[in-house]
This record gives sequence, structure tokens and C-alpha cells, in this order.
Amino acid sequence: MEKTASKRTPIKAESIGRLRDPFIIKANGVYYAFGSEWKAFRSESRDLAGKWTELPDVVDYPADFECHHWAPEVHEYNGAYYMFTTYKSKKNGRRGCAIFRSENAEGPYKLHSDGHITSPDIDAIDGTPYIDRDGQPWMVYSHEWVCNEDKIGRFDVAKLSDDLTSLVSEPVELFRADDADWAVEGITDGCYVYTCADSSLIMIWSNWCKDGYCIGVARSESGICGPWKQEPQFLFKKGDFGPFDGGHGMLFEDYDGKMWLSLHSPNNVSYGRVETPVFIPVKEKNNTIVWDI
Repeated sequence: MEKTASKRTPIKAESIGRLRDPFIIKANGVYYAFGSEWKAFRSESRDLAGKWTELPDVVDYPADFECHHWAPEVHEYNGAYYMFTTYKSKKNGRRGCAIFRSENAEGPYKLHSDGHITSPDIDAIDGTPYIDRDGQPWMVYSHEWVCNEDKIGRFDVAKLSDDLTSLVSEPVELFRADDADWAVEGITDGCYVYTCADSSLIMIWSNWCKDGYCIGVARSESGICGPWKQEPQFLFKKGDFGPFDGGHGMLFEDYDGKMWLSLHSPNNVSYGRVETPVFIPVKEKNNTIVWDI
């Protein structure tokens, strides 16, 4: 991993405690961290290193909720806040992606879509939005390995309706877990799309390499439908930040316009440490993302 001249260092958000799949936004002059189990935290510390306070009752649970409330992403869109998240439904026993809406970043987020917007015939997780240059919203998501005969996960993408209530096109398969030479499992986790200065797209995503849970990078030179190619370098792997693995990353800018990679590390309890949000300073260089340390 490239190191550059900077005084910025990684930050462990230890006052949050255990939080998987941390997703960070800024709103109302503060920062918010959302994570699995539909937890949310607020921090008024401008340097991200201060105290985080848990917020109660951020999500109104839908009537068909059973379990597995995973990986909420919150995005501002047309003056409101939309939460893209996963839950398992009592209706069909499947995990699927759904969209919740709130007028306020702190919630409460109420179901906006008609339950899952992904197909009831598959298990789908980790939905993330992408808006193309024509203003068309899309959703990328993991077509989960557990429902595939070959036990290999995929990432799919489909167009979203303008009001973000449903998918309005047939899904397109972007790539499979085993398209990455470094991947040792059939997992496709934690997709997040970033537009580079040359208009190419990169997607950060997680699987296991030989050293544990990690974050890889895929690239498309021709829009969200690809083709996507896997880059050889990792954005994060065990050894980059102490003796811990970690993953399920996203990118955000702080109030000073600096970019950070957010992830949880370790992926499971290691050396007595729980899955803690970690923020690593990054920047765009040569149309990709590198550490800024």
C-alpha cells in the first residue's frame, strides 16, 4: 500500500464499541455512523476521534421482519434520507434488500419500498445506490452465494425507479467472487461504487484472502454495467493496521473535504478486540484510491 507524506493517521472509533459494516454520513453539522443490527451513533467531534453517542429507535421495523438486519447505508436524495439495507422476511424466509425513508438523518426510518425490492427467488444483501451521469438511479447488490447451486456469490445491478421504491429493469450480473485471483471464498460483501476523475468507476468489495477478511477493488471503464475487471492490489488486508483483518468498506468526505475509508476491524473478535469501526485517510491518485498516510 502506497504511503504518502501526511500527518493523518487511522482512527479507531472505540467509543462506538462493536459495530459491523459502519457507514458514515455528515448532516446537521455532525457525523452519523450506521451499522448492522440497525444501530446508529452520532458524533459532534469534527476530527472523528471524539465520543460517539448511540441513538435509540432509528428504524421502524417492518411487519414482515424476522432477523438479519444488516449493513444499512444512508444516502441523501431529493431532500430526504434513504436507508438501503437488508433483512430476512417472514414471508418467504429470504434475505433481501429494502429501502427505508426519513425526513431527518436521525430517523425514524420507515419502510419506503414494498418490502424487499430484490427478487423473492434469491437471497440478496448489501444494496448500494449509484446515480449515473443522466441522473438514473441504480442499485448494486450481492446475489448471495447461499442461494446459488455453485455456492459462488455475484454482484448484480438494476435500475431503480425515480422515487426509489422498486427495481425497474432486469438485473445485470457484474462479476463473481471467483473472478478475483486473491479470493478464497464464494463471498461478495460490502459493495460501494466510486466515480474517479476520469469518469471510470471503481467498486470496493470484501471477500476473504489467504490472510483473512479484506477489501479488494474492481474497475469499469464503461459505466455501471461493466465489464468489470479486478485490480491486483488490496485496499485493506490483515497487517495493514495491526494484527487484524477487516472489511465491508465505504468512502466518505469529512467536513474539511478530506476522504476516508470506513470499515470494521477485525471481522470477528481477535485478541480480545470486537469488530470496531476504523477510519483510514485515503485519496484519489491516478484514478484509484490509495492510503493518504
